[in-house]
Amino acid sequence: MIKPARPAGFVTFGYSNSFFRMKNVAIHVTAALAVAATVLAAPAAHAQITTPQPSPKSTVMQRVGLTDVTITYSRPSVKGRTIFGTVVPFGKRWRTGANATTSIKFSDDVTIEGKKVQAGEYGLYTVPNAAEWTVVLNKSLKQGADVDGFKDDQDVARFSIKPYKLANKVETFTISFAEVTPATANVDLLWDMTGAKFKIVADVDSKVMAQIDEKVVKNASPAAGDLAAAAVYYYDNNKDPKQALAWIQKANATDPKFWNVNTEAKIRLKMKDYKGAITAAEQSKKLALAATPANSEYAKMDDELIAEAKKGGK
Repeated sequence: MIKPARPAGFVTFGYSNSFFRMKNVAIHVTAALAVAATVLAAPAAHAQITTPQPSPKSTVMQRVGLTDVTITYSRPSVKGRTIFGTVVPFGKRWRTGANATTSIKFSDDVTIEGKKVQAGEYGLYTVPNAAEWTVVLNKSLKQGADVDGFKDDQDVARFSIKPYKLANKVETFTISFAEVTPATANVDLLWDMTGAKFKIVADVDSKVMAQIDEKVVKNASPAAGDLAAAAVYYYDNNKDPKQALAWIQKANATDPKFWNVNTEAKIRLKMKDYKGAITAAEQSKKLALAATPANSEYAKMDDELIAEAKKGGK
């Protein structure tokens, strides 16, 4: 077989065609690896150095009644400065923190200082003054430091609160929940030697009563736990004591628990049925001590209730 002639000027220097093919593959592989290495190294080369923020971000959450309240904010520090009136000028809108807009989120409708606020997330702004602060909830969550670009027509609620002097200095700006009850909580704003607070009221009663209506009142066979829960709610909130007693008696009729029998004793005491209160408390104590492990705390509460009932019966 006749082999084709090589092109003019082509010199092999004694190497075979397979050598040149292998050499060509090696060059391509090396080039591909070099490109890959460059691509992989690029993010590392351009990554920014991460350092602690001078005003670190913080999130605090509190369940108020049946409503979750979440506040997200940044926490600047005093660092030897005069805060209110200087760093935070009087009469000027403040983002209530640093960096991004401070936000407050409600899972359900609430009332704040008498103002109705629908469920949702809002910017929390304040206008501090020496004698009075204005608190503003606004739909904007993106103002940040641009408080001059604030749009009043986006306000959801606006109310006034009184600042007060703290007994101890708070170096780092702090937002916290205090004085929490089954339906309310205060939001405290604390920085340097100044504090201010506003009250959140959650709609608890209508929600609980709706559950009682569904699970107890309109239920032909309510669970003992639901009967007891309804009775406790009526007792704690000064509702119809006769209805509360009927529910707790029904709960205790089939499977008496010492804590539920104690509730019956408390309801009877409130109704001035001293003899019935003593009988129920004695039964509760007996059940508490027979439990595994024995519950001496409830036994003590039963003894105190018995003593109170004996005083009232005289």
